[in-house]
Amino acid sequence: MAEPADAHFLEQAASLKPPDEPKAPGPLGDAECLRLFDAQLGSRHLDLAARRLRSQDRGYYTIGSSGHEGNAAVAAALRPDDPALLHYRSGAFFLERARQAGEGDPLRDVLLGVVAAAEEPIAGGRHKVFGSRRLHIVPQTSTIASHLPRALGVAFAIERAARLGVASPWSQDAVAVCSFGDASANHSTAAGAINAAVNCGFQGLPMPLLLVCEDNGIGISVRTPPGWIEAAYGSRPGLAYFQADGCDLEDAYAASRRAADWVREHRRPAFLHLRTVRLMGHAGSDVESAYRTPAEIAADLDADPLLRTARLLVDRGIATADEIVRLYEAKRHDVLRRAAQVRDAPRLASAAEVMAPITYRDPAPTTEQRGQGEPVTVAQAINRTLGDLLAERPGMLVFGEDVARKGGVYGVTRGLLKRAGAARVFDTILDEQSILGLALGLGLAGMLPVPEIQYLAYLHNAADQIRGEAATLPFFSSGRYRNPMVVRIAGYAYQKGFGGHFHNDNAVAALRDVPGLVVASPARPDDAAGMLRACTDAAENDGRVCAFLEPIALYHTRDLHEEGDGGWLAPAGGRVPLGRGRTYGNGRDLTIVTFANGLRMSLRAARRLEAEGVQCRVLDLRWLAPLPVDDLLREARATGAVLVADETRRTGGVSEGVLTALVDAGFDGRAARVTSEDSFIPLGDAAAHVLLSEDAIVGAAARLLNRSR
Repeated sequence: MAEPADAHFLEQAASLKPPDEPKAPGPLGDAECLRLFDAQLGSRHLDLAARRLRSQDRGYYTIGSSGHEGNAAVAAALRPDDPALLHYRSGAFFLERARQAGEGDPLRDVLLGVVAAAEEPIAGGRHKVFGSRRLHIVPQTSTIASHLPRALGVAFAIERAARLGVASPWSQDAVAVCSFGDASANHSTAAGAINAAVNCGFQGLPMPLLLVCEDNGIGISVRTPPGWIEAAYGSRPGLAYFQADGCDLEDAYAASRRAADWVREHRRPAFLHLRTVRLMGHAGSDVESAYRTPAEIAADLDADPLLRTARLLVDRGIATADEIVRLYEAKRHDVLRRAAQVRDAPRLASAAEVMAPITYRDPAPTTEQRGQGEPVTVAQAINRTLGDLLAERPGMLVFGEDVARKGGVYGVTRGLLKRAGAARVFDTILDEQSILGLALGLGLAGMLPVPEIQYLAYLHNAADQIRGEAATLPFFSSGRYRNPMVVRIAGYAYQKGFGGHFHNDNAVAALRDVPGLVVASPARPDDAAGMLRACTDAAENDGRVCAFLEPIALYHTRDLHEEGDGGWLAPAGGRVPLGRGRTYGNGRDLTIVTFANGLRMSLRAARRLEAEGVQCRVLDLRWLAPLPVDDLLREARATGAVLVADETRRTGGVSEGVLTALVDAGFDGRAARVTSEDSFIPLGDAAAHVLLSEDAIVGAAARLLNRSR
């Protein structure tokens, strides 16, 4: 079945008549008009080919760029080395950027993505994305504004890298461009990122960010109120506003050039509002007639940017109607020829191939090294290690709410500002999405970001920046792009005198569920230091995204069994291998598997059980991902009885993964778990009713061993 946009263009283009007097030249020369028209034609025929491949059951992606081909003008107004984070309707931008750079065969590259071919040069068949390291296009998936915080970070990183003397992919006067739709502009992620960009500019911090809103007036089937984008962003202080008809090639180019030049000169954010149309529906499966009138659909067809550019070429005397049709059909033939070549290209053939970019690796030696020197607390160990790492690694930055002047809510970052300077240790606004977005951009620029999320409960405001942006980038770029970072998160429960849900949170399932994410959970000072080093090594050497969970209640703990025994102090330093646990004791009766606050409770419980004649060994998992399965199995088989002491929740908690690992490995001994309740954590003494306790561990051990006798 013919696409109405295809038939309408051919009918209207064939009837174009030259004016009595050729139209005067505008901001684009004749050759430039033809080049941009070629990008627009390529983008349109890629959309048509994608739908044809889908009808043949050979293609898997039909969200197209039809109606948005004016974004070729945005690419033309920028430099080919300006970093770009693109809307999924950016086919013409991608083709024009490739032409500018003289790189490869972009038509074939896009088609390889449509058919999910393993040889596709960016995602390797894992998704259809617009991305290329050579073209400085950071791949995004079906973004609903989730890429805006990263764009904020990229813009911030451009000059921060130059200031610190860190080698970066981008020149110091580069402009970061980020495009998105009018529906996405309403998302809280977009609002937060734009607010953060304006806030940076207000503070005088360089923020060379060009925000491009391609406004087609509709998000799938939901209309954007006419005039809303201009009303929301047209007069915002600190945000320069430019607008153009995105269906008019010359108007779009002129406005894009003004906006890009303004950002490049002033190093401040700007908002480019391009009015576009959407042709051929949201995707191939979308039946527009179910929610749009025939008149609305016809009006968009008449505003087709390809038709408008064809009319420009005829009006300027650059091409005749017959030549326009020949160019259109020649591009169709060119694209369909490539589509036929790739339609049966090999796909990814195994789970190992699919998962290769996110497979855990530890690039450092696997031997454990212990620190030396005076014993310190967990907080002191983290502080000293951060200070040492800042001294050793010039590209490392520590930032977040209250981390600089105050030194953190619990003093963990105290003194780092003075030691490393304000360019590397700094406070941010209170917005977790922007904090993580800064990290995403800084990592791409060659730096090593160590952002802090003040409390675990606050992470849930921005979890998609880790799951949907950070963790997916290597997956959807076949490892060509990585965003190294170590996210420090103060978490878990058991604080005394300062409690309640938002300061005591044990919900780690959202992190454990992210493929490829390293989740570190130290309990003791020496492990905190060594695991922090392991995380920074994994980030810097392997581009890994790491979540470093710090147990607040153990920050300043000094004693283990009796007051004054100093049993929780240990020297900082050393290194802990990624994904390796730590065993305490060599008892033959029971293995207690635990982590974080559970370690201290389990060691105390083991001492009580020993007094009753039960010989225990305690395994501190340390790493929640990758789980130390080999260590778990070794210690479980040593006793034949396993008790998992899990301070997280019964549903979605860590114990589920531990017990499953034992079952998967064929462990035939006794196993049980004792956990916190499926509850939020209340204020005050009521917390004791829902949290794991030392007494609960002792009781569960007794019940397990009674069953095994």
